[in-house]
Amino acid sequence: MDTNSIPTLKIAFFLSLILKMDFSYGVDSISTDDVLSGQSTIISASRVFEMGFFRPGTAPNYYVGIWHLEDTSRRAVWVANREKPVSLASELRITDGNLVLYDELKQQVWSTNVSSSSTTSRSVQAVLLDSGNLVLNDKSSSPSIPLWESFEFPSHAWLPGAKIGYNKTSKIGQILTSWKNSEDPAPGLFSIRLHHADNSVRMQWSRTKLYWNSGPWDAHEFKSGNPKMKIINGNYFYFVSNENDSYINYTVTNTSTSITHFEMDVTGQLTQVTLRPNNGWSVVWSIPSQRCDVYSLCGAYANCKSNDKSLTPCQCLRGFEPNSPSDWELKDYSGGCYRKTKLQCDSNNTTVDRFLEMADMSIPENEHSEEASSLAECQSRCLSNCSCSGYSYGSFGCEIYTGELLNLEQLVAGDSRQRTLYIRLADSEFRMHNQRWKLYVLLFGVIAIAMFISFIACFIYLRRRKRAANKQELSSLIDSNQFKEDEKEGIHAPFVALANILAATDNFSEANKLGQGGFGPVYKGKFPGGQEIAIKRLSSGSGQGSEEFKNEVLLIAKLQHRNLVRLLGYCNERNEQLLIYEFMPNKSLDSFLFDENLRELVNWEIRFNIIMGIARGLLYLHHDSRLRIIHRDLKISNILLDEEMNPKISDFGLARIFGGKQTQGITNRVVGTYGYMSPEYALEGLFSTKSDVYSFGIVTLEIITGQRSSKSDHLEQNVGLIGYVWDMWNESKVFELIDSTIRENFNEDEFMRCVRVGLLCVQHNPNDRPTMSNVILMLGSEIANLPSPQQPTFVVKRSLSCTPTHSHSSSSNNLLTDTLYQGR
Repeated sequence: MDTNSIPTLKIAFFLSLILKMDFSYGVDSISTDDVLSGQSTIISASRVFEMGFFRPGTAPNYYVGIWHLEDTSRRAVWVANREKPVSLASELRITDGNLVLYDELKQQVWSTNVSSSSTTSRSVQAVLLDSGNLVLNDKSSSPSIPLWESFEFPSHAWLPGAKIGYNKTSKIGQILTSWKNSEDPAPGLFSIRLHHADNSVRMQWSRTKLYWNSGPWDAHEFKSGNPKMKIINGNYFYFVSNENDSYINYTVTNTSTSITHFEMDVTGQLTQVTLRPNNGWSVVWSIPSQRCDVYSLCGAYANCKSNDKSLTPCQCLRGFEPNSPSDWELKDYSGGCYRKTKLQCDSNNTTVDRFLEMADMSIPENEHSEEASSLAECQSRCLSNCSCSGYSYGSFGCEIYTGELLNLEQLVAGDSRQRTLYIRLADSEFRMHNQRWKLYVLLFGVIAIAMFISFIACFIYLRRRKRAANKQELSSLIDSNQFKEDEKEGIHAPFVALANILAATDNFSEANKLGQGGFGPVYKGKFPGGQEIAIKRLSSGSGQGSEEFKNEVLLIAKLQHRNLVRLLGYCNERNEQLLIYEFMPNKSLDSFLFDENLRELVNWEIRFNIIMGIARGLLYLHHDSRLRIIHRDLKISNILLDEEMNPKISDFGLARIFGGKQTQGITNRVVGTYGYMSPEYALEGLFSTKSDVYSFGIVTLEIITGQRSSKSDHLEQNVGLIGYVWDMWNESKVFELIDSTIRENFNEDEFMRCVRVGLLCVQHNPNDRPTMSNVILMLGSEIANLPSPQQPTFVVKRSLSCTPTHSHSSSSNNLLTDTLYQGR
């Protein structure tokens, strides 16, 4: 080969690669010479919608779809190849006047299927409009003729300006069809369409079974719908009927609101979803309003619970299990449940089956009446029929149900539809259940005896430990301010001469004073090299003394973590006891959180990051550091913020070190801050890692509510922050807890996790509280996977007060309460 031709070939190959890539970022159309593949996309003219390849789940299945440009999750509002997924190597191009999708083998997967007899192939282009409509145009005509548009072939989403209608000539209408599940856009069982006979909107299961009807249009609204579909959440509906077609359409009357549209959801409900910045999509309206009103939502032998607030409305009956657990995880419950143990009906119609009684149930669909004068006779009628799956008996007579049981719903007391159903199960199911019951009773008895013996043993052990701890604590008090020689060997922070500190702080001038803490005043200083520092100065009136000073010097210098404040040095010279820390320009968290002017600077993202940072710092102290450390004084004012608002835990004067496998300690010198102490520490002197977990729970609730734990003008007089949060939790008013300054913009899922984790951390029994490793896992988990908290101990503050042993600020009321009790 001629070597001179090699550069030419390289240039040609490079150009071919460019043509194969995204042909033009931001263009809104696909013309004859364009190819859409891989990560390339087209964007509508005003940058409202985007079209390209997307992957809805974890499987390597890709689809061509349209989504809102602002939506980083690429939640599709229209899908081309719903039933035939492809790979990223596939191509979307104009071929013979049609928009065609080819897979990696160049086989046709999807097409607009427009007759090209009247068009010139090279004059056709596909344009993505700002309405979200993909239109195939013939550019050779003026004006251009729409040959095909996606609005005429909707998938599951109903965008403003699109229509649900019926063509009176072709007898074809626009139908919204749900996805098969949350990760598979293939057509599901639920659909919504316009019924041409009476111009009503109808929802159907499997295109045959009607389960919701809007009622006929009367020129103003649909008459029988609940709620009436005229104006819903700022969307105005209107109906058009002419000689060609009839259709319903809607417009968004308030264009300043967030992005919104309607979808036929996998739950069988028509939902209005809204995209909020940084919070993703959320459902703001749905019909039917009750999930269990959807026909066969849970499939066979499954119980639907509308009042259950969990994400899973369906539950298999006892003796049954889901046919496809993986589908249930993806919100597709249509497969229902299967019977674990086969019924024992034989050819002589004799059985050993029994019946499970279920009260307050709806009536299954496939019932028929039988002559019976008593409950026993009705049961006998069912037993004699091998096809009978259950029965009910009452003033209405005897009804037996054959075949699979569908549309079972757990009703609330007083519902006129409720019946007591008797579900047929194999006798072995009851025997196994009874055996399990006996085993549970036996285990409960053994555990109760073991707990009683353990309680007596622990009581004796703790009394001995308390006496020993008292002796050890008294002997460990150090009278001298000076460190012993063996103590100096364990110090990992440098000694700084008092003269250098006086020079750095301008002789502790008031201009350099940052604030007042429990240790004493805190000053800002600057070393000759320009390094800014913070100096804590032990005051004579401080609640802390030499013991706390030495404890902090010996302890904190050994700890290295991004969420712990760093000790740079110390000084104990000429009756001065000074601790030198890295300077935190944003001071402490309480200076932001409880200041009316500054609290709005701490948005939800910053607050959640602060909570996570505190949790990671505590996890390091409890588990990951060389020493197991109990902080014993975690509170809002001890959380310092660096220049990027990252939290750093400070003030280790009261911290205790645990060695070996030790998990808890006891003291007769209870020190700390009112409102943050765990009940077992405040009343009995018992402290452990779970004491810090309790304090973390209080701090978390303060951060998300913006309320002080022990003092607030907005809380009830007799119950503090814990009681207030617990009441809101029980009354399902959790979102009323959010700090008013960030109420307009916060992550609802993260907030719910923080509330639940906070309540879990402040439970009365230390064993019920999670570890910090579990806390971090729960803060990043789905809400449905989190345990429910038990009622915490509410702390009541009365006029009776005790002498404080540890005060941290002049504005704090650091008193121990005289009463702790469960509930109110």
